[in-house]
Amino acid sequence: MTTLFKNLALSLLIAGTAAAQGVTIKEEKPGLLKKAKVTPAEAQAAAQAKVPGGSIKSAEIEVEKGKLIYSFDIVTKGKSGVDEVAVDAMNGAVTVAHETPADEAKEKAADAAKAKAREAKKP
Repeated sequence: MTTLFKNLALSLLIAGTAAAQGVTIKEEKPGLLKKAKVTPAEAQAAAQAKVPGGSIKSAEIEVEKGKLIYSFDIVTKGKSGVDEVAVDAMNGAVTVAHETPADEAKEKAADAAKAKAREAKKP
């Protein structure tokens, strides 16, 4: 079996696992999914591959620091906090950062402040 075939089979298996979790990708702004070159299934497979055994808690596509990314919060039994996996929606590059519960609370507050500012700008 070629390496390419093995990688494809593994990606399909992981994508099936993520899809089985019933993950819905939220859009920070309408239309972001249409701009992505990487599909939601490919992004989920890449995220799951970086945190094997974890379960996706939330998923969204957003613009962060000028880049279009998929962001997955993945929890793993027996591990506190979450692993935030960012998948570049244009080229599939993956980064992982572990967040403690305190980090999560700060991010949630910052996201709420951004949402409030967006609402204030609406006519």
